[in-house]
Amino acid sequence: MTDPARNPRDTLDVSALRHPDSLKWTLYPEDVIPMWVADMDFPVAPPIMRALHERLDAGLGYAQLRGDTRLKDALLPKLAAQGLEGLTAENLTFLPGVVPGIYAAVHALTTPGEPVVTMTPIYHPFHMAITELGRRVAGVPLRDGEHGFEINWAAMDAASRGSRLLLLCHPHNPTGRVWTAEELQKLRDLVLARDLFVMSDELHADLRFTAGPFESFAADPRVQSRTITLTGPCKAFNTAGLGIGAMISHSAQLLTRVRGAAGGLMGHESALSITMWRAALAEGGPWLAETAQYLRENRDFMAAFLRERLPWVRFHVPEATYLAWLDLRAHPRAGDIQTFLLEDARVAIHDGPVFAHEGHKPQYQGFIRLNFATSRELLTEALTRMERALNATK
Repeated sequence: MTDPARNPRDTLDVSALRHPDSLKWTLYPEDVIPMWVADMDFPVAPPIMRALHERLDAGLGYAQLRGDTRLKDALLPKLAAQGLEGLTAENLTFLPGVVPGIYAAVHALTTPGEPVVTMTPIYHPFHMAITELGRRVAGVPLRDGEHGFEINWAAMDAASRGSRLLLLCHPHNPTGRVWTAEELQKLRDLVLARDLFVMSDELHADLRFTAGPFESFAADPRVQSRTITLTGPCKAFNTAGLGIGAMISHSAQLLTRVRGAAGGLMGHESALSITMWRAALAEGGPWLAETAQYLRENRDFMAAFLRERLPWVRFHVPEATYLAWLDLRAHPRAGDIQTFLLEDARVAIHDGPVFAHEGHKPQYQGFIRLNFATSRELLTEALTRMERALNATK
């Protein structure tokens, strides 16, 4: 176990976290513990901070906007280790973030009025990209199985008929599932049978608690020509304010088609974000390993707390991410649980219906997504506040 006396993640200064540029810590009043948006509270890795200071000293002219070759060279081996072998520089392009890539995939690979398949609940830009671009969400609710959330294969097959695009989240946000090799193979078989394109958002791949290497959806050559993979460093290295992402495909033609669909509407990655990602890949490994271990311990602490002191709350221990998907539907205030926890517990969380599209939001009322990427002290205080408020009115 991590020694809390020596771990800097256990000595977070709330006054420093609540600086005026922090959305997470300033959206709500000062007495509220924010556990909603997907930001970690931990300091950025020292090698990244050193690299950023050096980059500032070097000036801030245009970076290598045709694709930073040093960053590509550093990223390609990492992608190969995840099963994306045989890529070259032309198979990779950079974006100002992963979310623009989701929108670009929907825009390039479907037409208005068409259904786009995805699993629900889902990270909300998935259904926002579909509906804001005039498409229809073909949402497939995950099944709450005995050992975790599961894909409803019959519903997935039915939703895929008449569709041309599957939006996949792997690892899955908000449930924390890491799709197994068997599940990925079954998904690939379905994609081939229904002639689908796939956009696979793999942003949380470095924040896994499962054993073994991560397997990208496009690790199977059968689906590589029809898959766009999106990834980035900002969740793993806690640098959301330095937006950058990568769009990857074994098909250079598909990559050009999707990246080009946004045209001049999409911005470019910033000079500092390029520097940050290069430093993360070169020297950020030890920091990331320590952070992942701390998150694992926070996850296990939270799970033990809930089982002992809020046993009526249903949940599955997340296999990845620092986000917990909790079912509070048994509580009398499930209908306005976000407001209740904010007002009575002074804890801010993300409300379950956010992760569903219109018409499907009611079925997730009473669920919450809770961010446990903070100090053990703050996590304990937030859970204790929730316990008191929830049990007092249960």
